[in-house]
Amino acid sequence: MNTKENLLLNVTYTTKLGKRTAFLNALTQLGVVEKSKQEPGNLRYDYYYPIDSEDQLLLVEIWADEEALAFHAQTEHYQQLQAIKGDYLINASIEKLYIRSCQ
Repeated sequence: MNTKENLLLNVTYTTKLGKRTAFLNALTQLGVVEKSKQEPGNLRYDYYYPIDSEDQLLLVEIWADEEALAFHAQTEHYQQLQAIKGDYLINASIEKLYIRSCQ
């Protein structure tokens, strides 16, 4: 059995008051979610609403390796995401973990 390290990113977005749904809608309209899921090396790309906060949004991403993540950061939809953050966000924090997968 081969083991491989994948990258898990937990991205917590803190939105401006009342902007969480609008931010997620903007991401959807830009195609950020669907395009990211279709990228080579993307294993997971899902958004969640934390139950204890009305102004946070959690993104859970899993990438096959550093190269896949680096490719993601160069895409047009990623650049569009970066461009709209100022309209919706107060802060974004990223927790990056290496996880093992068995294949």
